[in-house]
Amino acid sequence: MDNRRRKRYFIIAGTLVAAAFVVSLLVGKYPISVREIITILSGSEAGTIPHSVFYTLRLPRTVMALLLGAGLGMTGSVFQLIFKNPLAAPDIVGVSSGANLGAAVAIVLFGQNTALIASSAFVFGMLAVFLVIAIVRLRGGSNPVAYILFGIVVRAVCDAVIMIMKYAADPQKELAVMDYWAMGSLGGITLSKLAVVVPFFLIGILGLVLMRRQIMLLGLEDDESRTLGVRVGIVRTVVLVLATLTVSSVISMTGLVFFVGLTAPHAARLALKRVGFSWCVLSAMTGALILLVSDCIARGAFSSEIPVGIPATFIGVPILLAFMIKRRAGEV
Repeated sequence: MDNRRRKRYFIIAGTLVAAAFVVSLLVGKYPISVREIITILSGSEAGTIPHSVFYTLRLPRTVMALLLGAGLGMTGSVFQLIFKNPLAAPDIVGVSSGANLGAAVAIVLFGQNTALIASSAFVFGMLAVFLVIAIVRLRGGSNPVAYILFGIVVRAVCDAVIMIMKYAADPQKELAVMDYWAMGSLGGITLSKLAVVVPFFLIGILGLVLMRRQIMLLGLEDDESRTLGVRVGIVRTVVLVLATLTVSSVISMTGLVFFVGLTAPHAARLALKRVGFSWCVLSAMTGALILLVSDCIARGAFSSEIPVGIPATFIGVPILLAFMIKRRAGEV
């Protein structure tokens, strides 16, 4: 694909993300017009209801949707590259299951304390990946298949523990909170929560950008990567940690959102028909677009807000089916 066509796709994706971002600022139970937003940003409506809604609820939520989608899209493409598997996603090495277990533990022990739930989800998500890395290291070698297999094992153990906790949980309080957290929601996002997430997210995503050359080389066979000077085991571990930091920082606040990390890279690949770091960047933009649109649907299409993971899944399914059809036809 020539550079002109690739740039065209990036311009289209950037325009759509910007448009979805603006629409997301307008949509909600208390609608805000573009004129009101311009007035608010100029500082002339301080203390009014639109000003409060914009800065307290709408802007933090929209920025979090952007970060969540971009993080899932970027890490999904990175996992598919380093594991050489088109079905790889952020939860393949236990990130999501570990975070879900951490949230469940916090809910049972501390009730509906949002800060503790988020902290526990973040810590357990990181621990799950470190456990997978440790098992692979003890086993010897750094075969991508080993990470996937042990990731599945850790995920199964986490899910089993969660089921036990759900069985023993109070169905009126704890069980409902566990299930709602596992479906993902952007409803409780505030500026203070966003301020906690952003530093960790930026460390993870900027780390991946700085290691883009090594990530591309990990997409080759391990022997080829070593020939080109890559210390495969160490580099793959660092990339895993950075990707996990990116995802865990965001889902610790929002809860689990499945499918975006799997489908956003496929949508980008359908457009570019090639694998490279430009594909990873377009995957991040596609993930951001999917989450922004999904969040608008989640809070604007029904009488009451639904979990954002539901519309995200319905948007992702056609993308995955299209990719499978194109792949079977040999077009991607």
